[in-house]
Amino acid sequence: MAEPDHIWRQIEALIEGAQGQVTFVAPFIKRDVLAAIISTAPSTVTRIECITRWTPEEVAAGVSDPEIIELTEGDERLHIVLCPSLHAKLYLTTDRCLVGSANLTNKATGRVPGANIEILVEVPVTHPEVVRVLNEIETCAVSATRHMAAMVRSQAELLKELRPAAADQLREEGQQDWYPVTRRPTILYPYYCGRANIGRPVEAAILQDFAFLGIPAGLSEGEFHRLIEGRLREIPALKALVAGNRLSNVELQQALQEQTGMTDTQSRRVSETIAAWLRHFGHFYTDVGTWEIRHGRELPE
Repeated sequence: MAEPDHIWRQIEALIEGAQGQVTFVAPFIKRDVLAAIISTAPSTVTRIECITRWTPEEVAAGVSDPEIIELTEGDERLHIVLCPSLHAKLYLTTDRCLVGSANLTNKATGRVPGANIEILVEVPVTHPEVVRVLNEIETCAVSATRHMAAMVRSQAELLKELRPAAADQLREEGQQDWYPVTRRPTILYPYYCGRANIGRPVEAAILQDFAFLGIPAGLSEGEFHRLIEGRLREIPALKALVAGNRLSNVELQQALQEQTGMTDTQSRRVSETIAAWLRHFGHFYTDVGTWEIRHGRELPE
């Protein structure tokens, strides 16, 4: 029978004999585990590339630490890369590759009691599926930043504060209750990328929206827009609009009041915010006055 830390020993042995670049590919990475494995890397290792993903729900659940970005200060060989759709787990050197189920967490590597049942199998570095996965990662991966790490951590803490439940329940329960609160949707992606200087009240509103939407770090602008437009279309009060009809501000306010119990003032503000988000993220425009949300783009006069 294998020792509980069998997975850890496999990864450790892989690293100890490495030269040149080492690559870790795992959706869930804990700071202490990554720090421990980096400490075993000999001087013959010149670059350590760590490919992972950060989502608010997973960070809130404690399965992933965006604080791994801090380890780059202590070891200039380390580079953190984000791939939001990542699920594969691979551990590679220039001439060896382990593929399997294990993330870089204590339970997955067997470094704590009650370890997971995991598997890592050695395959050739040139295996077609290994090459395919690495190529796919390269097309969508982006370098992680401290801003991304802090943003995801803030969202995770907000989720834990608002919904002290299992992380996978947070968005399922919260999604139906979510309505955008950030009044200027044009600042969302610049803030997401760390390019916006904003005040704390506006930042708090953005983080609240991001937390309930479950926005992962590392999305391109197109991916970011598509994700948000899809979430907007799930808002129950927009059912008629999604079905292809026009929707007036009065109808939207009435729907919000009936479905949520909002006051007239609240529903007016929320409807204005929803309309602004639809104009920015979707193929919609609004008429002035007693306005309607319509499909398409408004033609210039």
